[in-house]
Amino acid sequence: MEVKVSAVIICFNEEQNIARCIESVQGLVDEVLVLDSFSKDRTPEICRELGVRFEQHAFDGHIQQKNRAMEMATYPYVLSLDADEALDDRLKAGVQEAKENWQGDAYRFNRITNYCGTWIKHCGWYPDTKTRLWDRRKGRWGGENPHDKVIMEKGAEVRKLKGDILHYSFYSIEQHLDTIEKFSSIKANNKIRKGRTSNVFQLYLHPIGKFLKMYLWYMGFLDGKMGWHVCWNSGYSAYLKHLKVRKAQS
Repeated sequence: MEVKVSAVIICFNEEQNIARCIESVQGLVDEVLVLDSFSKDRTPEICRELGVRFEQHAFDGHIQQKNRAMEMATYPYVLSLDADEALDDRLKAGVQEAKENWQGDAYRFNRITNYCGTWIKHCGWYPDTKTRLWDRRKGRWGGENPHDKVIMEKGAEVRKLKGDILHYSFYSIEQHLDTIEKFSSIKANNKIRKGRTSNVFQLYLHPIGKFLKMYLWYMGFLDGKMGWHVCWNSGYSAYLKHLKVRKAQS
């Protein structure tokens, strides 16, 4: 069965990435919908120049915004991407084949991350398998902000496509640290809202354990200098989350 697919992208201040994302799906899908959170940079202008369907809505959470974009799509089959992502050529071919001969209810594929110019192949970051192409009548975004995921209904058949989502995550370590500051607050607030606490052992042992697991067990050292920064900053992120929870407890 051949199907029509809407690509849905949420974004905010993504002038550095949005064109690459859009161009990677144009000519492949039947609609490109960008849901913008009132960007202050050139993102809206770039989207309009590229001829996509451009909508805006205030941001109220990653899960909420992605479900909103999904529901706004013209077609029930959706391909969801973040603005800092793009499809590689092998994955484009896989999506085209899926469109022409749709089987199952959803498709998942690997994601590889570019960190400060280096493709990270270890650290537990690859393969980072994601369900991103699915029948929206049988699945929707869930999880816990900021770590959203597509949750399919019970019994749904999810197939795997070859190829990678290319994730251009951070262009500088400072940019990563800024995101850690923001996301650690979201995670800490989620924990506090659920009545959970953090103790002194979690404050120090969780970050150390996370670093060692990523750097040694997942062989982050094979990714060189950038692998070190990925693992160290991931441990720091865990520390910051527990620190913010403990400050709220005092």
